[in-house]
Amino acid sequence: MSGAGKDLARRVTLRQLKIFEALARNRSVTRAAEELYLTQPTASMQVKKLADAVGMPLFEQIGRQVHLTEVGQELYEACLEIFDSLDRLEMRVADMEGLKRGSLKMAVVTTAKYFAPHVLGHFKQKYPGIEVSLKVSNRERVLERLAINEDDIYIMGQKPVEELDIEAVPIAPNPLVVMAPHGHPLHSETEIPLERLVEEPFIGREPGSGIRQVTERIFDAAGLHPNMIMELSSNEAIKHAVASGLGISVLSLHSLTLERADGPVGVLDVQGFPIDRYWYAVYPRGKKLSVIAQSFLDFMVKEGANVAEEMDELMEAFLPARASRVSWEPLVAPPAQGSDHGD
Repeated sequence: MSGAGKDLARRVTLRQLKIFEALARNRSVTRAAEELYLTQPTASMQVKKLADAVGMPLFEQIGRQVHLTEVGQELYEACLEIFDSLDRLEMRVADMEGLKRGSLKMAVVTTAKYFAPHVLGHFKQKYPGIEVSLKVSNRERVLERLAINEDDIYIMGQKPVEELDIEAVPIAPNPLVVMAPHGHPLHSETEIPLERLVEEPFIGREPGSGIRQVTERIFDAAGLHPNMIMELSSNEAIKHAVASGLGISVLSLHSLTLERADGPVGVLDVQGFPIDRYWYAVYPRGKKLSVIAQSFLDFMVKEGANVAEEMDELMEAFLPARASRVSWEPLVAPPAQGSDHGD
């Protein structure tokens, strides 16, 4: 290593490189600071110190957009190599220590916030030394993180096979049901035709949501258009809107896990529902999972049988007549590398 290189290594810290990498990736001081739980002034100051140590500007602002300089791009690529090396070291250490210590970084779609903590809680009971980082976001943001391999593993409600070259392992049932406020006239009806739903005000997820895409496909296939009166980006907000009598909606049955059958929201007996969907553990094809990530994947697949039983119990509680007609396909073991995951 040259004298200049050695001097730079002494004057630059890993913390500065981590902040710089987050800023370069997000192109935003605000988002980088939020991601690393720092204040914006702290993040800006550390990046300025890093630029001073390098001796050249790392960013340039054109209009409102922040761009990497040529040196900044070189440093960003070096950061990725450094952090990749550290990740491999952590994997080797985990191999030597088993699952006593280590970390697991996950990103999950919004609806999975009901499912992921449940499984993570059981995993942490078995391996209390594992540090877990969980990021909950909408589908588009999770796909962005997946595209740059930002996390160890991802949980999604549908396979993004068209966008990315990925492995998608089914881990647990994620049925979609039609929800209506408690006491709604349709609760007294059975085998409600889809055509009847278009007469009701409909509350949907925002465009780009996985549930929104599935719902639109169902109505489009029948040549129907729901009376969409409201779009919300939060499942909790949708449940509150339904409970308030503003309309009906399609949501994951998991969103009722903490609700009572006599609560403000109920499930309608609609033809073609519940829609059998599954949670998928997703990661880039060809990626070598860490020992911890692979162990968690195996754990989720095994836990899927318990989740299926819980979904049966929920259906029995919210819609007894329909529950007897629901059966989940058995989940399979993680597929071999290179297997087909097309829809």
